[in-house]
Parts: sequence; C-alpha cells; structure tokens
Amino acid sequence: MSGGGDSIALLRLAAAWARARGRPLTALSVDHRLNPASADWTRFAGEAARAAGADWRGLVWDGDKPATGLTAAARAARHRLIAEAARAIGARVVLFAHTADDIAEADLMRAEGSTLGRVREWSPSPVWPEGRGLMLLRPLLDERRETLRAWLAGQGAEWIEDPANADPRFGRSRARRALAGTVPDGAAAGRDRPSSEGITANHDGTVRIARDVRARGLAAALVCVGGGATPPRGDRLDRLMQRLQVGEDFAAALCGARVEADGETILLMREAGELARRAPPPLLLHPGVEAVWDGRFAFRASGAGWSVAPARGRLSALSAADRAAVNRAPAAARGAAPVLIRDGQAGPVLAGAGVERRELVAERLRLALDETTHEDDLIAPPWRNAAEAPIFGDRQSRPWAQSGPADDRGPQ
Repeated sequence: MSGGGDSIALLRLAAAWARARGRPLTALSVDHRLNPASADWTRFAGEAARAAGADWRGLVWDGDKPATGLTAAARAARHRLIAEAARAIGARVVLFAHTADDIAEADLMRAEGSTLGRVREWSPSPVWPEGRGLMLLRPLLDERRETLRAWLAGQGAEWIEDPANADPRFGRSRARRALAGTVPDGAAAGRDRPSSEGITANHDGTVRIARDVRARGLAAALVCVGGGATPPRGDRLDRLMQRLQVGEDFAAALCGARVEADGETILLMREAGELARRAPPPLLLHPGVEAVWDGRFAFRASGAGWSVAPARGRLSALSAADRAAVNRAPAAARGAAPVLIRDGQAGPVLAGAGVERRELVAERLRLALDETTHEDDLIAPPWRNAAEAPIFGDRQSRPWAQSGPADDRGPQ
C-alpha cells in the first residue's frame, strides 16, 4: 500500500470486506529510500491503514541501489519484502491495486521493447523461493484510475500523487502520457492465463508435457522444474516450441531445465549439468527453520548437523537401497537429486531421522497454472451495487464475481 489513489481505494474496499467477514487484514507499505519524501508517504499510508481498521507494517529497502536497472531492482525488492512479511504473519493472499490503466501502459511498454511481464487477476508471487505458496489478487483490473479517484473524492478521502508518475525519465510515465485520454481494454489482457492442458507434474519433480502445449504453460513448467525465478520468453522459448510442434526428437536445456523429447513422450527435469557447473555449497539446515534447496525442495530438520547437497559425485556413497531409489529417476536427472549429509556420518542419505523433505515443483506449478481458486466475492455488494460505491456496476458482469479463479510502482 503506497498511499496513492489506487491503493487507498483498495484499502477501503478490502477493509469493508474483511470487517463483514471477521477476517484479519494487514496493509504493507514499502519505503524504497529513493525519494526524500518517502518517509512521509510511508507515514501517511500507515495512518490511512489504521484509520480503516487494518493492521499495518512498514517495510524498508535498505542497502546500496544499482546504477542501472533501478526500476526492475526496486520491483524485485518490493515483492521480496512483501512476500517475507506475508509469510511472517501467516497470510496466503496479497492484494494489489493494479487497474485497467496499468494493463494498457504495460502493453504499450512491451510494444516498445520492454520485458515487463503481464499481470493477471490471480497469480503466484513473482519472487522465488521467498514467495512460495503466496498468491497475488488484483481485483481492480477492470477499473479506471480516474474512476477510483472520483469515488475517493466523493468520500472526502485523501491520497498521495507521486511526482515520478509524471517524470518522462521513466518508461511508465511516458506510457501514461501517451495513453492519456484513451480508454484501455484492461480486462482481456489482465486475464491472459497459462493453461494446464497437456501438462502433468510427477511426484519426483519431473513434468510431462504434450507437444501442443501452449507457450505460457511451457514457460511455467520450465521455470518450476529448473527451480529458478524468471520464466523463459522470447526467441529461445519460441525455438523450443517450434521443435516440439514439428515432432522433432531431441534433448535440450532451457531455464535450468532439461527437455527430453522422444515421440509423444516429452519429459522436463532439472538439468544436472547446470547445477554441477554452478556448484552451490551444501545448504546447512538450522533446527526448526524451513530452508529451500535449489528452488525445488524444502527441508526442515528438528536437530542440528544436517546439510543438503546434490547427489552428483555422491551417488556411489549412497546405500544400495538409496541408489535403487535414485535410479528410478531418468538418468539425466539423477545427479540433481538432493541428498542429506550429517556431521560425523559416513555417507550421504536420501532421508534422515528428524528431517522433513517437501517437493515444491508440483505445488508451484499448480499455482502458476491457476489450478486453485480464491474467494470470488472480494469485490461484491454492498459497494458494487449500492449507492455507496456505484462505480463497480453489475456484479454478474465481473469475472471475479462468478465461480472459479480469476511491475508495481510508486504511489498511484
């Protein structure tokens, strides 16, 4: 919650929704320390949140800032801080106040060469692994920025206008100026979702796909299998799609994942060679603290002395039973399996007493492919149809009011 008009409108709507259902609501504000007035903005946001009856936490992006790519770095830091705060308070859903105008501006920026991703009503947190299990809901994608501000003004509400929004040095500001006076079609773009058709996640962290898989579904599967944070896009993804569609048999690597195509069997697995080249040090497990290894497995140890490392180079030291278990995986994936090492223990093991292991690929892919639902009445009467807030129109015309699932910035 920045304190801008969009976030103040969402705060008021979400607070009323939470009060009616007895649900807790926490507002999060991020001070990027990029503007001398940012402390005042954060203070204003906190006061507005508490006045609406919400809990509030102020988050700070500390440390050195990059000389280039500042906008992208700030966005990544913001999402990381929000994900960590949400996990700390036990939240599973974070609301964002993106509007139809944001969708139109991002579309224009991409047309001019930006790699800014698309936003959807219902999508996973873009940071990994900090955002694991966390979903983002954007219930205002049909609404215009000016309409929200008119509604707030009618209530006598106050909000902040960030001068950076009119600064032509920033791509978002240039897009906003270019689109001034136009009517955005935000709904269709905002609901462009990847399809799960032709994608099956296995319990061992591999994924099977069909040759006619859609590009966004393939990108989601690749980043989940590879354990990374950024889905592939552009020419490399297009070339991989083409090879699949023409029926070619091949083995290739992309985004940390290995693709093996043999007839109608296409299997995605972690690229063990890439993991070996990166050669991460063993991950030390602290008692009672969940730790994520290689973006694909979560471990929690009840006692001290355990660490996690890749099986490559350690397979021969496993017991016969553990080797047999590893050998059930595709040959190219075996070296990327995790093994546990205990202080003073003769060799690695696949499982240890007091150590919980959770495979994350299938769960992450399920969320990325929209195979989950959210409460569909978040933006609903009384404010949708009542005179209190008539801007939201007919409830039946809004996809989030029906069954099924549905680049942030400074103050907006």
